[in-house]
Amino acid sequence: MHFDHLIHLLNLPLIWFFLLGGLLSGYAVLDGFDLGVGILHLFTRTDAERRTLMASIGPIWNGNEVWLVTAGGAMFAAFPEVYATVFSGFYLAMMVLLFMLIFRAVSIEFRNKEPWAWWRRLWDVSFAVSSFGVAFVLGVALGNIGYGLPLNADHSYAGQFLGLFHPYALLVGLTTAALFAMHASNYLLLKTEGDLQTKIRGWVTMWTLPIFIVCYVATTMVTLLYVPQMTDHIRTQPVFFLVGLLNMLSIANIPRALFYQRDLEAFFSSCLVIVLMLALFGIGIFPYLVPSNPFYAHGLSIYNASSSPGTLGIMLIIALLAIPLVLSYTLSIYWVFRGKVKTSDHY
Repeated sequence: MHFDHLIHLLNLPLIWFFLLGGLLSGYAVLDGFDLGVGILHLFTRTDAERRTLMASIGPIWNGNEVWLVTAGGAMFAAFPEVYATVFSGFYLAMMVLLFMLIFRAVSIEFRNKEPWAWWRRLWDVSFAVSSFGVAFVLGVALGNIGYGLPLNADHSYAGQFLGLFHPYALLVGLTTAALFAMHASNYLLLKTEGDLQTKIRGWVTMWTLPIFIVCYVATTMVTLLYVPQMTDHIRTQPVFFLVGLLNMLSIANIPRALFYQRDLEAFFSSCLVIVLMLALFGIGIFPYLVPSNPFYAHGLSIYNASSSPGTLGIMLIIALLAIPLVLSYTLSIYWVFRGKVKTSDHY
């Protein structure tokens, strides 16, 4: 079959919508727990415990961020107008995010270069604050997209920087940080042992999981009341309610798995929670990637903001070749650095 004819048979914008969602889900699952480790970092008390937490993500944190770079490249190639609108509208927020990512990386690399207590405290605080900041800003961005951005007829952002930090976006930001902290707690149970593991198990059951559940319930209620367009597809297509039901069951399975000390099952449940929450988000905004509020017609959809069919077809071939390489790299790194963090492995 001729290549051009095959392109016209495929719904390429829809395929790229799923690919982009998959890449963002991969980033959220993988970088989510190492951002969460940073959020939890200051809750430890001794230098040995803090070094153990950093060691748990030391060999993998930079590889996890490859998924974000890949997702950004996919958006640029498949939906260039979305890329332009988001990065111009969120320009200052993106710069804040970039600086926090830089300080987070510097904190990991510099903390143990000197033995001075003030030096390590400085980078401990930098690591924790920047990790929370990255998670929070990512959540604020999602909250704004779900709520809808003030776009004009040219699809350009017509709002102000401070307008991005409205109550709904702030609530989603806090929920994202709480989700990553809970996710990291489950991850750390797999990487630690002894007294530190016992302490982390208490974190999950006493506050990281309960705080996430409170934030999740609050965000769900506010969404139903004040952002009802996010539930339109679920109301009209009840089959999508199964995604929400599965998400709730995944959340409920975490304390069950922890009770029976099935730590790997608890971790996979939190991974599934992240994927399903992003799936619900995707269902809510579809077919838009950047919904507009209050002028819904000004939004950027997968159809009016996509590249040409030829470009999408060629990029699909490249993606099908590249994504297995990224997956292979990720799986190999996690296999090599599997198991508990030992004293000799401290970062």
